[in-house]
Amino acid sequence: MTIATILNNRASARAFTNKKIPTTELEAIFALAQQSVSNCNVQPWQTMVVSGETRERLKAALMKTLMAGQAPNPDFDWTPKYQDEHRERQFGSANALYGALGIERGDKKARMESMARNWTFFDAPHVAFFCMQKYLGIMGAVDMGVYAQTVSLILQEAGIASCMQGALGQFPDPVREVLKLPDELGILFGMSFGYADAAAPVNAARTSRAELAEAVKFYN
Repeated sequence: MTIATILNNRASARAFTNKKIPTTELEAIFALAQQSVSNCNVQPWQTMVVSGETRERLKAALMKTLMAGQAPNPDFDWTPKYQDEHRERQFGSANALYGALGIERGDKKARMESMARNWTFFDAPHVAFFCMQKYLGIMGAVDMGVYAQTVSLILQEAGIASCMQGALGQFPDPVREVLKLPDELGILFGMSFGYADAAAPVNAARTSRAELAEAVKFYN
C-alpha cells in the first residue's frame, strides 16, 4: 500500500468495534513509529497506550470530571480562537460530523452528548495519550505532531482506524492520577484507535481539503 493510498483513504473514525489489537502488534506499531523525525533527534514523545481495565478506569474518571462541570485545565495552551478561513474550516468539520449523525444545528443537547463521547474514547478498545516534558514548549509540540501523524499512518496501513483528539488533553488531572504520571510530564493530546465500525453513520463523515494553490506557494 502506497503512502498516497493511505492518505487518500484515511478518515477519523468515531465508532469502533470491540475487537482488540494484540499486544505484540501494538508493540510493533509503536516500535516502528520510533523512526519518526524530530528536531535534533530529541524524540520528545512519551506515549501512554491504554487498554483493558485501565482504559475502563480512566474512562470513568474522565466522565466523572466532565459530569461534575469542571472547567478544562490543559497542560498546554489551547486558548487561540480560530479566525477567517480557519474558523470556516472548523465549522465545515462540525457540519460534516453532525450531518452524518443527523443532528440539527440547533440541537445543543445532542451536540453536547456527541462531544462527550470524546472522553469515552468513542468506544475504541485502545487510546493513546501523547505526552512530553512541559518545558519543551512549541518545539516539542511540533515533533509530537510529526510523531502522531507517523503513528496514524502506520495504523492505517495495518487496517486500524484512529481519531486524533485535542479533547483528551483538556482534563489532564484524572489521566495523571490513573496513569501515575509525574507533574513535569504534560499531556498534549490523545488518539482513540481500533477497528472501525463500518456500519456506524458517524464514520461516513468526510471533511474537505483546501486547494493546493491556497496552501502551498512555489518559488523558483
